[in-house]
Amino acid sequence: MSQLQYEELHPEFGASIRGVDVSKPLTPELTKEINAAVDRYSFVCFPDQSMDDDRQLALTRQLGNPEPSHTSVGKTEYFGTIGNVQKDGTVLGSTHKKTIFLTGNNMWHSDASFKPVPAFLSIMCAYETPAEGGVTMFVSLRAAYDRLSPARKAELDPLITIHDYVFSRSKVAPDAVSPEIAASLPPVRQRLVRTNPATGAKNLFLGSHVREIEGMSPAAGRALIDGLTEEAIQPEHIYGHAWQPGDVVLWDNRCLLHAGAAYDADRFRRYMRQTRVSGACSTLEEAA
Repeated sequence: MSQLQYEELHPEFGASIRGVDVSKPLTPELTKEINAAVDRYSFVCFPDQSMDDDRQLALTRQLGNPEPSHTSVGKTEYFGTIGNVQKDGTVLGSTHKKTIFLTGNNMWHSDASFKPVPAFLSIMCAYETPAEGGVTMFVSLRAAYDRLSPARKAELDPLITIHDYVFSRSKVAPDAVSPEIAASLPPVRQRLVRTNPATGAKNLFLGSHVREIEGMSPAAGRALIDGLTEEAIQPEHIYGHAWQPGDVVLWDNRCLLHAGAAYDADRFRRYMRQTRVSGACSTLEEAA
């Protein structure tokens, strides 16, 4: 019998899980159950955990292969900081370039969908969180796909999209991406509809990194992408996660979109650390 206690967070997806200390090595049985929870709920939160970078990286390795950061060219870095607090404890204000760059996370997106092999899991550990704002919103693109008519699904299933990191980050600032990073992340082709290999469930694969749809005019492709996204992010489909120190959250980038909400970086401290688990293959190689 499972030792874990589940509390569902939204009618369409998400669960809070208690009864396990994820800072310690997981048994094979627990690892299997957590992976099954990810397949079922897409978003799982383990509250009141005691973590640090070493423990987070160990947890990441238990769930798969850690994904190197795309913002570190020439070196391997597995961590990203979400927030305005630096490792030495200093705080960056709202006008700092790093803070402005992170506002790109306020667009609906799937982490690293612009890589040839897009990310599977994101793992976020919260240490300091603002008293106001800073919620992260999530929606299920599996639920969005399920709401489509059979004819609409048949129309969308074969489509290929182009994901482009420079395209999305240029919305934040024209010089948001250095030439070096831009050269390391050329546009990639991805399926518009993906299939979970463990369950067979299908979902849309959207987000701010999607530039166009292959074989469609820019205007028609943009209209389709924007229309599908708008349908997916209607208020009744959104779960807003209000971060608390000690939260360890896993979310499935294959089938969720997320977007950050603003907070006052001049008034509040925010320090969260993110790692990711690599995907298994290109979406083009996945079973349809």
